[in-house]
Amino acid sequence: MAVFSPRKFSFSIIFLGLMTVLRSQAALDVHYYDRTCPEAEKIIRYTVWNASMHDAKVPARILRMFFHDCFIRGCDASVLLDSTPQNQAEKDGPPNISLRAFYVIDDAKTKLESACPKTVSCADIVAIAARDVVAMSGGPFWNVLKGRKDGRISKASETINLPAPTFNVSTLIQSFTKRGLGVKDLVALSGGHTLGFSHCSSFQARLHNFSSVQDIDPTMNPEFAETLKKKCPKPNKNGNAGQFLDSTASTFDNNYYKQLLAGKGVFGSDQALYGDYRTKWIVESFANDQSLFFKEFATSMVKLGNVGVMENGEVRLNCRVVN
Repeated sequence: MAVFSPRKFSFSIIFLGLMTVLRSQAALDVHYYDRTCPEAEKIIRYTVWNASMHDAKVPARILRMFFHDCFIRGCDASVLLDSTPQNQAEKDGPPNISLRAFYVIDDAKTKLESACPKTVSCADIVAIAARDVVAMSGGPFWNVLKGRKDGRISKASETINLPAPTFNVSTLIQSFTKRGLGVKDLVALSGGHTLGFSHCSSFQARLHNFSSVQDIDPTMNPEFAETLKKKCPKPNKNGNAGQFLDSTASTFDNNYYKQLLAGKGVFGSDQALYGDYRTKWIVESFANDQSLFFKEFATSMVKLGNVGVMENGEVRLNCRVVN
């Protein structure tokens, strides 16, 4: 992880003039908690920082949690709800079984309920925490619009609508378009894979019997493919085996795009971005200009954070259960 000091919380700040733009149905505001819970962001920031110091996997896990929450029913913290005997919740859907670090959100919520009860929504905690893990890992800082409400519905069956690591670019564009996100948002947000790790199950189909004429996905760098095959043999008896999604997986940077240019994208959906004329030029732009990537990533994260924001939800007292 990039060097980080709690006393010198000096983010790579990108000031965005997004205080009143990109509104969804509910009116969000950067200053939403200024009067009702002025320490909210500070409490979340230090909770996330403390967890990340004890577990270097936390940043990638929180960022992934935010994506998976917003892509199903919008950014309403539905991914945090526990299953009940009557309902299997999102977190127990197949794509979300590997989601972790829910305890970090729980910890922040407990502290916030002590400081300002019944005020800060779980959805806002996830959105703020996602920004903070990016910034503390060396990436951009942006102003998070706040005022989301928490949803009361969470269904595992709906996680089928999450983008899969096997998607081609057309399917990815369709998925993002349904959420009001464009092609540039798709490529920028995919850069979130600069943080993180994948188990073999998400990419091993590219390594063994890829097609009737190719054993390995021909878009993959051959040497890289052989390295992955050693980590993910067939059959693979190690359920923890896998690969970091770029070579600087604890630092938020543009190395992910450089990996794609070299044919070293881990997911088929990632490598496909470099093979399609609609997205290739954006991949090349971000690989060549990290500051441009940071700017566009921050802008796209604000847009993603506005997907499906609710007016009629609640502020949960416990992020795992509805009130």
